[in-house]
Amino acid sequence: MLLKEFKESLAKKKNESEISLRRVEIFMEYEVGDIVRTKKQHPCGSKLWELTRVGVDFKLKCLGCGHVVVLERPKALKAITKKIK
Repeated sequence: MLLKEFKESLAKKKNESEISLRRVEIFMEYEVGDIVRTKKQHPCGSKLWELTRVGVDFKLKCLGCGHVVVLERPKALKAITKKIK
């Protein structure tokens, strides 16, 4: 329902730059350097991760032990529960 309303509101916009800016605001909610919490904890016991790459893949660095993991964007978005910083 919300997606349909969003698409309709975009169709009403006349200025192409306004549309592209809105897409960036909605879809780019994470940035490199953000600290995030995940649903499941890492084997070291930490649930906190630092984002070191954001794009098609997310690269996360465990704040407990320093282990680096690369996840596909949809998997990473499901695993992340909230943004700390």
